[in-house]
This record gives sequence, C-alpha cells and structure tokens, in this order.
Amino acid sequence: MSQPVITVANLKKHFTVYKKQPGLLASFRSLWHREYETVAAVDGVSFMIEQGEVVGFIGQNGAGKTTTLKMLSGLLYPTSGDISVLGFNPWDRKSAFQKQFSLVLGQKNQLWWDLPAMETFLLNQAIYDIPETQFRKTLDKLVELLDVADCIHIQVRKLSLGQRMKCELIAALLHNPKVLFLDEPTIGLDVIMQKTLRDFIAEYNREFGATVILTSHYMDDVKELCKRVIMIDRGKKIYDGSLQNIIDKYARNKTLSLVFSESVPKKSLTTFGSMKEWNKTSATLLVPRKEATKIAARLLESLPVQDLNIEEAPLEAIIREVFGTQAKAA
Repeated sequence: MSQPVITVANLKKHFTVYKKQPGLLASFRSLWHREYETVAAVDGVSFMIEQGEVVGFIGQNGAGKTTTLKMLSGLLYPTSGDISVLGFNPWDRKSAFQKQFSLVLGQKNQLWWDLPAMETFLLNQAIYDIPETQFRKTLDKLVELLDVADCIHIQVRKLSLGQRMKCELIAALLHNPKVLFLDEPTIGLDVIMQKTLRDFIAEYNREFGATVILTSHYMDDVKELCKRVIMIDRGKKIYDGSLQNIIDKYARNKTLSLVFSESVPKKSLTTFGSMKEWNKTSATLLVPRKEATKIAARLLESLPVQDLNIEEAPLEAIIREVFGTQAKAA
C-alpha cells in the first residue's frame, strides 16, 4: 500500500493574544500590566490523505481551517504535532517541497495589481524554474480550460473578480503541483463562475492526479467536488469520512415536490407530511427521510399527481445540524 500524500498527527497551533479592557484608563494600565490568554486555533487534529483525493475541509468561521492549511504549506509553525506532505516537513521550506504544492487563498492576491497577469506568470516561471516548453504547454492548456485568452494581457486591476480568480489559479498551477490547498477559491463569485471554477478543479484533479484540500462556505463546492469531508469545530476534528454518511446520519427529512393535473385541497395533503408550499395545483411537502418513498407511492395512488420529485435536504442545512449537535454536546 502506498504512503499517504499528507499525514497529520496531533497537530496543534496556539496563539497568545493580548486582552485589553475598554476605556482610556484601561489603556494606561496596560502600559504597565498586560493580560494575555492562549487561544487554541488548532487543537489536536489528525488525518491522512491519499494521492488523488479531493477532500472538503469544513468548519465555521474561526474553526481553524485556514490555520491548518497554512501549517500544511509551511507558512506557520505548529505549536506541536507532526506533519508530512509529500514526505517533507513543510516548515523546513525546502525548495523541492515548495515546487510541488500550491496554496490559493480566495481573499489574498498573488497577481501584481498594476501589471497584466502574464507578468506574474513569467515571474512564477522563473521562481519555479519551469522549462520554456513545459511552461508554454501548461499555460496554453490552462488558458484554454479557463477561457481567459483575452484577459491575461490586461492590467489585473481592470479584470472582474471572476477573471482575477481564474488568473490566480493559473499562476498557482503553472508548475503542475501535486498538492493543492484551496481556501475559499470561489468566494464572492456568482453562481455561473463558481460552477466554472468547480469544473476546472475537477478536471485538473482528473488529468494530473493532484491531491486537493478544499475549504469553502459554499456547500455546492463541497458536494460537487468532494466524496470525503473533514469537519473541524473550535480547533478540534469532529468528523472525517464520507460526505454521504453525513447526509444519511443527519438529514432527517426529504422534500417532495408535487404537480397535480387538477386542483387538490390543502387538507388532503396535510396527512402526508409537513406543508411547505401549496397553490392548488402544486405543493411541496417535508417528510421523514426513511419514509419518503412509501409516502410518494401513497400520494401517487390517492391523488391526481402529474409530476413528483424527491429531493434531499440542502447540504447547508445538514451541516448546520451537525454543528448544532456538537454545540449541544459540548
């Protein structure tokens, strides 16, 4: 069995932060006496990721996701614990390691604001020592996949957010990294651009066998790209496994969307489930997940159903349920 590409064992990152009371008097007091507290941003996280996996790293704001990615990429030193990425200790910051991964932060730019994106691409070619033939081949392919041929020679400041994010990805992928750390890569984008970037990430993973860790608050990103998710809450890992298992465990209900061939009284539907919407010839019902198929069959037998659709609960609602359950248990 091959070695995991990423191994994390009991990883911790603690920060010492200054506590200041409000008010001018407190500011003067702090000149002689300061109070500090230790915050556990990451607190004993462990996991392994195999080559080619696309793993969703999920958590609420402040859960420790970005801090973990920064330690995996060598930007931050851990307080304790062990990390191995591609057989390297990231904080050694060896050139051989840095040429094999990329970190894309959705809210941070690596492109030069006043220059065309192409200038950054050429700079990265020099930094990563990419041979000219490989550089041109990779660049042409990425530009084609992301459809930005008309953008890369325009000042970055003049590009739309979606165009800039596409160029950010190109800059991050020119050296064909084996590991990708993507932190909110679709943040702020419209739904069409989000879908475009998701399709591109999936295609890059298939073609190059890259290992991907993805954080996102857009659950469509996770649902479409990740079969496995790692959930982190207040620095601690609370789940690591199949996304489908999360759905099976925490999704209590399914939604039945109905269209009728004739008007149906509202009261004739209330016995089947909880009513969400109704307007005589259509209705939406919330029913227990395990009974959805049986209830659908009963509806088809007893009412003039023209069309029926069974849908899972939105992933966002399921994830909220998971974190809500954890909060109650804490």
